[in-house]
Amino acid sequence: MKTLTKSIIKALIKPREASSHKGNYGHALLIAGSKGKMGAAVIAARACVRIGSGLTTLNVPEKERFILQTTVPEAMLMMREDKKYELSNYTAIGIGPGLGTDKNSKDILKHIINKSHLPLVADADALNILAADKNLLNKLPKESILTPHPKEFDRIFGNHKTTQERISTAIKKAREHNIIIVLKGHQTLMTYKGEAFFNTTGNAGLAKGGSGDALTGIITAFLAQGYEPFTSAKLGVYFHGLAADITLKDQSMESMLITDVIEYLGKAFKEVMK
Repeated sequence: MKTLTKSIIKALIKPREASSHKGNYGHALLIAGSKGKMGAAVIAARACVRIGSGLTTLNVPEKERFILQTTVPEAMLMMREDKKYELSNYTAIGIGPGLGTDKNSKDILKHIINKSHLPLVADADALNILAADKNLLNKLPKESILTPHPKEFDRIFGNHKTTQERISTAIKKAREHNIIIVLKGHQTLMTYKGEAFFNTTGNAGLAKGGSGDALTGIITAFLAQGYEPFTSAKLGVYFHGLAADITLKDQSMESMLITDVIEYLGKAFKEVMK
């Protein structure tokens, strides 16, 4: 078992060329939010644009669109009711934060799985849908990234008594389904094809609603920019945690908000690239 360190992460970062433009950094699609849960979409979107995605589009319910247009003006919108889902324009897709688990949400996930060749970043309600229909696991595009917390993990892969049991199952299932599993926790585990890393950043201030939504946006942004899926998972988890550690300079673990953490992602980049 390996641990993520600053030197490993620094070696993975691709310099942003001075002569580049937004088209060089991909186009992320986030399918998130539903009535009463639009905060999850806002958090995922803000994290995605903050981490460097060239373009970001949010798929949201039409009635809720004004929330995104006022809170994340950098993002474009796709209305969920349009049901066009033309996927060829995107370089990465993240799905699940605040999505809901109704029939429409299930149909969206199934459509994306069936039509997209891109690895997906699946979190929250996307994981709950997978747990309810485990046949979808075998249909996921290869190198898709699942980001469950322990309860979500157990819904998909069965109950476990200990963290070590979950780790063993995660390594096994990631290899079996040719996917990447990010098992969130005190030391988040990332595993793919039998290789596994523990994260070394982060603190208990992240133990609040919204933290996973931000992680989804961050990983999706790295994936959109052309990083390999396992690399995107490692970068996303590390920077998510490092920004939270830097946030402690101004906040306590009790007072820290995930929106604070997103604002410190830039300082996290600067810290790594020293």
